[in-house]
Amino acid sequence: MIITDVDVICLRIPAREATCVWGEDAVIVRVHTDLGITGIGESDTSPMAVKAFIETPNSNLACFGLRDILVGENPLEIGRLWDKMYEASSYMGRRGGGIHAMSAVDIALWDIASQHYGVPVHTLLGGKYRKKIKAYGTFIPDDSPEECARLALDLVDKGFRALKFGGGSFGLNPEGDVAVVRAVREAVGPEIELMIDMVSRWRTYGHALAMSRRLEPFNLSWIEEPVPSDHLDAYARLTSATSQKVSGGEILTTRYEFRDFIEQGKPDIVQPDITRCGGISEMKKIADLADLNGVQLVPHGFSTGILLSATVQFLAACPHGDLMEYSLSDSALATDLVENPITFEDGYVTVPDTPGLGITLNDEIINRYRVDF
Repeated sequence: MIITDVDVICLRIPAREATCVWGEDAVIVRVHTDLGITGIGESDTSPMAVKAFIETPNSNLACFGLRDILVGENPLEIGRLWDKMYEASSYMGRRGGGIHAMSAVDIALWDIASQHYGVPVHTLLGGKYRKKIKAYGTFIPDDSPEECARLALDLVDKGFRALKFGGGSFGLNPEGDVAVVRAVREAVGPEIELMIDMVSRWRTYGHALAMSRRLEPFNLSWIEEPVPSDHLDAYARLTSATSQKVSGGEILTTRYEFRDFIEQGKPDIVQPDITRCGGISEMKKIADLADLNGVQLVPHGFSTGILLSATVQFLAACPHGDLMEYSLSDSALATDLVENPITFEDGYVTVPDTPGLGITLNDEIINRYRVDF
């Protein structure tokens, strides 16, 4: 079997000149083979950036586009192909967008291998540790504390026993932030796990520490991205100074960035995104790093059903992969792109046993929102 083509599908709901928020665009990568098996992957990043990294013609020995690297290769040699992509795109792609593009390709290669061998991805990764995974629901909060409380209660009624919110204007007004957290906690009660995502808006160690202490009465399970992930010293100081767990890492790529983050930032929880960090292959190495350092790994995931399926397959094969994020975006790309999404019931998602990622894409949604830049 050889790879015959790699195609990139860019999706966007708003017009190109309009503001696009989380969940309103997506990029799908399909890897085709001469045996008719097609693998599907995605990256939660700029669609046009992924398209450029995959389709660009080569400039020199270290600036190859991923399509040129892959065509003619055996898709089952996933580890070797990861290394080949990493080296042959090294001038332009060692971090950030280059690794995002590789992540989508890597997921597609695992999808191909799983279909070829007729077993689930989690079997190829070593075996299934669990049949279901606890999922926490993530939503973007409203400016109104009362509306946030209503949103949270609605999710509890749907079966979620753990919730996280962040984004919007949350993090920009200390008094308003406290009011929102208080309203949500009072609405859902003490038994529901509650987490917040600050998307780095607290910025400095001093402000983050002060806000963390103000929020201690509300028993948060963790505070996510309180400061930028580049501020490793601030992370380390905050982790040791506050009673809540501190998490982060969704924007980081490769084992190398996560090694520095874990060893120097000393977070309680790392949150690699499987569609950004380097795909399933690199996620395995990051999980080993986390385990060796006694750090919990809870993947980031706020995109389409492709990301959700890849994350479920990966966590099913992890000894400690017992918690995951479940996007509650109402975007059509989040809700309708995959015709047979992972099922959620009573606080858990079910781990499928079908070969490959086990998903079917909705061509109607693709045709409606596909854009050619």
